[in-house]
Amino acid sequence: MEKAFEITSEVMEKINRFAVEQLSPKDVFCFSVTLCDNDIDRDGERFSRASLQKLAELFVGKTGIFDHDPKGEKQTARIFDTCVKEQGGRLTSDGQPYCALCASAYMVRTGANADLIKEISGGIKKEVSVSCAVARQVCSVCGADRTKTACAHIKGRQYGEKLCYVTLEQPTDAYEWSFVAVPAQVNAGVTKHYDVRREESRTVSKLKGELSEASKRLAAAYECVRGDVMRLSYFCEPFYTAQQVAKMTENMDMMQLIELRGTLEKQLQSADDDDGESFITRLPEEDDNTDYTV
Repeated sequence: MEKAFEITSEVMEKINRFAVEQLSPKDVFCFSVTLCDNDIDRDGERFSRASLQKLAELFVGKTGIFDHDPKGEKQTARIFDTCVKEQGGRLTSDGQPYCALCASAYMVRTGANADLIKEISGGIKKEVSVSCAVARQVCSVCGADRTKTACAHIKGRQYGEKLCYVTLEQPTDAYEWSFVAVPAQVNAGVTKHYDVRREESRTVSKLKGELSEASKRLAAAYECVRGDVMRLSYFCEPFYTAQQVAKMTENMDMMQLIELRGTLEKQLQSADDDDGESFITRLPEEDDNTDYTV
């Protein structure tokens, strides 16, 4: 939160775009507020500069409330102007030029909000947060868009020379901004509520699809290994029929099948070393069970 500023005719023109009846300078209390910036916050997330520019457009006209409570009686102020400001020479924690989204807001003076105006002027009500929606959440390590593809990197951890954090890109909507007690962003005091339910729904749906596809591949691999076991068992002792091998392996998991296949391969290799004959060229006798022909 920044100090109140002079209310000029230009300021009043911007404010009156949102008023039903024309307001005068004595009717309003105006103040400036830093909504968010491009530095990495306590949640391991940051807005890109392009995101801040887009949010600057989206937040004009948005209402200010308390603790993201959407009830109408919680409305306290409205943004009438925004801009993205740089601080020359200042860098973010990941070495990028620092910039912040700043907004100008107004309140209509009433008997009911006189104490709130004093608290804002006195620096008591200071920290704010924004609520918005973003289309992309990009991992700094692998570049994966976490709204579409899950990655294994954990925010806040170091991977070689790269710190893992998520860049919030392509804002699609701005809902509101709120006075809060505990901000997530160190500099701007922002807690981001970027349509969590919708993003989680898309992520869950994507993961379910990936899980279904992985299950199909695993089932195919399972049958392939089980087939290997059945073929190998024909050339090993003791001899089992196809039906017997099928019965023996029907309740085995993948790791048990792989272990059994390895045992049979070692047994066969040992037999080959003894007689110099490879099971690949060895054909079954006419009386043998033709289910095991290679």
